[in-house]
Amino acid sequence: MVQLPTFEHTPVETIPAIAAGVRRAYLDHKTRPLEWRLKQLRSLYWGLKDNEAAIMEACRLDLGKPDYETYLTECGWCANDIIFTTQNLEKWMKDESPPDIPLMNKALSPRIRKDPLGTVLVIGAYNFPIQLSLGPVIGAIAAGCSVILKPSENAPHAAAVLQHLFETTLDPSAYRVIQGAIPETTALLNEKWDKIFYTGSAGVGTIIAKKAAETLTPVCLELGGRNPAIVTKHADPRLAARRLAWAKIMNAGQVCVSQNWILVDKEILPAFVEELKKAFAEYFPNGAKNSPDYGRIVNNRQWSRLKKMLDDSKGRILIGGTMDEAERFLEPTVVQVDDVKDSLLVDESFGPLIPVYPVQDLDEAIKLANDVHDTPLGVYPFGNKAETDKVLAEVRSGGASVNDGFFHASIPTLPFGGVGSSGTGAYRGRSSFECFTHRRSITTTPGWLEGMLKIRYPPYAGKLARYKKMQELKPDFDRAGRVKVGLLKWLLSLGAGSGKGGLTRWFLVALFALGVKQYLAKQSKP
Repeated sequence: MVQLPTFEHTPVETIPAIAAGVRRAYLDHKTRPLEWRLKQLRSLYWGLKDNEAAIMEACRLDLGKPDYETYLTECGWCANDIIFTTQNLEKWMKDESPPDIPLMNKALSPRIRKDPLGTVLVIGAYNFPIQLSLGPVIGAIAAGCSVILKPSENAPHAAAVLQHLFETTLDPSAYRVIQGAIPETTALLNEKWDKIFYTGSAGVGTIIAKKAAETLTPVCLELGGRNPAIVTKHADPRLAARRLAWAKIMNAGQVCVSQNWILVDKEILPAFVEELKKAFAEYFPNGAKNSPDYGRIVNNRQWSRLKKMLDDSKGRILIGGTMDEAERFLEPTVVQVDDVKDSLLVDESFGPLIPVYPVQDLDEAIKLANDVHDTPLGVYPFGNKAETDKVLAEVRSGGASVNDGFFHASIPTLPFGGVGSSGTGAYRGRSSFECFTHRRSITTTPGWLEGMLKIRYPPYAGKLARYKKMQELKPDFDRAGRVKVGLLKWLLSLGAGSGKGGLTRWFLVALFALGVKQYLAKQSKP
């Protein structure tokens, strides 16, 4: 048995002083140097490695999470993230030469500098308590920010381990953990931050965005959504069932990006449901409750919420339905529903409930998906290429996985984020660094340029015509919006309108000319 640190609320009255201290570390420029950032990240890496057993035990106690899932989505994920960041940080920090700078402005040495935003607040989530807390923190450290982390109190064992990690691996003047619930979070939100990063529900995200707006504080909100999966009649029912079943057994369905419901063409519904049964039987041969590979709901409040959603549903249970409050166990449960106002669809379940909704065709599926939530966090179309392309074109989402369940969110270097009510901003990989970085445009005006700059100084008499001649761009389109094609451009492209098209036409002309030449040569022979 691993000995875990104890979870204790941070005294509310100490929070302003802690926040002021962390801000002072940033204002003293302590966190800016590359070597400082690398040292903190490397130390955090070894802290993760040394505390891997404690993290696994904490996630088991908080969520019933199997060690395999904990390593895959928590310890291993964050450790690899740190290594990827340290290997690329120097390159990311370098000034960039901006594109599309007019030749006459090149003398000003325009560049984009990567400045840290400042002191940031990261508010974590309980479902992946290590990854969703440390992921943003890694980006903030890499960007040169000082950080306060507020882990989720709903995963107290993991939160205590995170505090231990901070205290034993990171500089306490620049990186601190605040523990608690609503009072402590409220006290934190009363402080001034340079950015707030929050992962959780849309309801709390709205509260944070409103509070941040009072001080014009930017936010990154990673929220959830009633994410649709769409299975057309041309989909492979076995693959769709196996992949979507996996997306709901991972972490007992407590995954913000997993599908909230599955719209299935009526023609394929019986086969799809049968394949779901086979998949669950394969994944849990002795049943989900007896499997060491299936987690539990985080607490009794969330378990009761899910039970009520299922109890209130007018749908018909096709698979599962078994539950045990004492163990916070809820079996993966497939329910056929036929009303978008069903209790399983009006809110995000955030659990192993799997509503299936029969549809006549793809057009009906797309309409229903947009009616239920027009900006979900993810969308998962299964079908042929024309069908999946149609879904991607007509259903908005933060991200998408074609013919799979949230694979896009499993790639740690691919930007991850929502759109509309499912969130704003993105992180992961380089995007984590950029999330906490200000791209600062800088120019340097040399003294010798003063003669050319006289045109900008008063008096302005006689200067407007000269300025227009120097600066005004000429449109390449007429008043009807038609693009004008100059004679030289037409000759170069042979009227194709593009260099590639012109090259193809010139190649055909050359082939034709060669053929004519060979024909004439043959005709001239006696």
